[in-house]
Amino acid sequence: MIKPIVLASASPRRRELLEKTGLKFIVDAAEINEDHDRRIKPAELAKTISLEKAKAVAARHPRSIIIAADTFGVMDGRLLGKPRDEEEARDMLLRMSGRRHSVITGFSILDTENGESISEAVETRVYFRKLDKEEIEAYVKTGEPLDKAGAYAIQGLGALLVEKIGGDYYNVIGLPLSSLARGLKRFGVNLPGDLNAALPRIPRPASPLKKPPVN
Repeated sequence: MIKPIVLASASPRRRELLEKTGLKFIVDAAEINEDHDRRIKPAELAKTISLEKAKAVAARHPRSIIIAADTFGVMDGRLLGKPRDEEEARDMLLRMSGRRHSVITGFSILDTENGESISEAVETRVYFRKLDKEEIEAYVKTGEPLDKAGAYAIQGLGALLVEKIGGDYYNVIGLPLSSLARGLKRFGVNLPGDLNAALPRIPRPASPLKKPPVN
């Protein structure tokens, strides 16, 4: 018997990524207190929060597989969460200008029938090109940075800020599909066809590393 799959996240980006894999699932967003001790190492913090999200919805879904995740940026040892307002978004983007930061996603998979779970963290290095204040102001005014960890969306207009990345592109959006695939196999969950074989066939977006030619 195939167990129901539950995505414990309200993020439309995670839902869209998981839909790309062909996996059938339902969404039941977790509500938890994410005010944790920030002295915890970022990777451990991401795993801890993701597992708490999975456990928060577990009681509502007996004999199911729960997937949960948490994503944030890290630079100079400081977490880059969602900016509270435009001013904080400007400050965050200015600090990241011309520099490298990391995006860490922790994800957890929980089998509510037997309580077994795994938690992993994936890191992607993101390099911003040098930005001027006018570019930052124009981007902030689009409203895109205000509900994004690190104040940008690499799958949106934020792609124009990025010079290059090192690691899983989908991890920056919020769900490292390849690592998640391997984790799901440990719980007997395979995507249509073979999970790892299917991932390379997922259409990738145009490279965010190149700007369109100027006519």
